[in-house]
Amino acid sequence: MLPKIEATVDARDRKVADDLAAAKAAHAVADNLEESYRQQSDASRAAAQKAVTDAKDKAAKDAEKRLAKVDAELSDKLSAAEADISAARTSAMAEIESVAAEAASDLVAKLSGVKVAAADAKAAVKAVLHG
Repeated sequence: MLPKIEATVDARDRKVADDLAAAKAAHAVADNLEESYRQQSDASRAAAQKAVTDAKDKAAKDAEKRLAKVDAELSDKLSAAEADISAARTSAMAEIESVAAEAASDLVAKLSGVKVAAADAKAAVKAVLHG
């Protein structure tokens, strides 16, 4: 070949080789940046997942505490209501016994003409009601 053409071809070959080397270097840098991005993204995703899990756990514990408190309050209210109902039942039963004893005493007096003592009438009513 002619020296001028040969120099041009050599220059072109060097230019192509240099461009390929620069492209490979740029590709390696891009690969490193992509790997760094992926690692940061994975770390951020893991941190976010941990934060979500921690928040859920805290919310569950808080809800459990509130539920236990409400359960205790309801248990106290239920106990108080049961005591009130028991007292009302006892009072109502005493009233019923008193009215029934009075009615029984009046019926015996009307039907047989015998006057029954109030204590005897109450004892008879209690025996019938409470077996």
